[in-house]
Amino acid sequence: MSDFSLALSEDQLQLQKWVHDFAEDVIRPAAAEWDQREETPWPILEQAAEVGLYGWEFMAEIMRGDPTGLSTPIALEELFWGDAGIGLAIMGSGLAAAGIAAAATPDQLFEWVPQCYGTADDIKLGAFCASEPDAGSDVSAIRTRAVYDEASDEWVLNGTKTWITNGGIADIHVVVATVEPELRSRGHASFVVPPGTAGLSMGQKFHKHGIRASHTAEVVLDDVRVPGRCLLGGKEKLDERLARVREGKPGNSQAAMQTFEATRPAVAAQAIGVARAAYEYSLQYAKERVQFGKPIIQNQSIAFMLADMATEIDAARMMVWRAAWLGKQKQYKNAEGSMAKLKAGRVAVWATERAMQILGGAGYVTDHPVERWHRDAKIYDIFEGTEQIQQLVISRAISGLRIE
Repeated sequence: MSDFSLALSEDQLQLQKWVHDFAEDVIRPAAAEWDQREETPWPILEQAAEVGLYGWEFMAEIMRGDPTGLSTPIALEELFWGDAGIGLAIMGSGLAAAGIAAAATPDQLFEWVPQCYGTADDIKLGAFCASEPDAGSDVSAIRTRAVYDEASDEWVLNGTKTWITNGGIADIHVVVATVEPELRSRGHASFVVPPGTAGLSMGQKFHKHGIRASHTAEVVLDDVRVPGRCLLGGKEKLDERLARVREGKPGNSQAAMQTFEATRPAVAAQAIGVARAAYEYSLQYAKERVQFGKPIIQNQSIAFMLADMATEIDAARMMVWRAAWLGKQKQYKNAEGSMAKLKAGRVAVWATERAMQILGGAGYVTDHPVERWHRDAKIYDIFEGTEQIQQLVISRAISGLRIE
């Protein structure tokens, strides 16, 4: 008998139901309001924190406590089935936590990650700051500079970050900056900017096509001074790495990409949640909507669209689960995380568009949620690596060549 199984464990099934119930009972009824308000849904965050869904302990449990790696995509699919904007408001601090975990010493991990969340009575936010006006997909073009002041044992940060989730309103900002510009991406390092640090401010707040309940803004760093201990990984480790790079030896993956590669299956799972929401809604609508004397699902043109939606969503989920498992085992070979994110993003955009088509005119108005899901879905072709960046990563992995 083979030990292979796709069956979820009892713990995973309980997690799935717990998050789904919160999404159904708390998130869905509030989704349209916070989409219209374009504000961080603090009351929902408070409820999530009260039940233990928002907090570093929850993130540690689903990301590190499960040897299969599947708990994270299982939880995120259900959460984002509820609503992508509110889901990202709840999970946005997780990107900062992932940025810390990717580079921090154990002491730094325990010091800073809890501060990205706070407590149920005093909620905090985290923000991961990598993208810049001239450095989105091309993270090697990051210009934000970090200069070490040996006299005071401080790092001085200057630059502007953009498209930052929780940017400017977060308590903890994790900033990717260049220490040695001539080394490009291999001269990057990550820094924690503690709460209330002088010189950090919010620039423009962006009004977005979708995921509107998630705050997105510029972060301006003007002579921001942080203690030496805020360099993730420590100066000794950084100096050793930079010395190796200068000698022509390979250095570790640059800071931003370490974080993105770790989170891509999780982002892909979010997209699956949005796609599934649209599929389930349009399926129910097609069963109930009567035209020409019969439910529209009895027309092949509608039924076949739904059949394709179900198939594509299941296929994408299998890729996400595979990537999550491989990532947990550190067995990526052909950029499977990027494959999952590429596929899931495409499926989310396509499936939500099909859902609107099935609803017809009703799908184009705010009386039904599918137009919001369609707006939300598009971001999964864009953030944490565009569709084309995923293709580039995959093509390099499968060819072993430098594809430009």
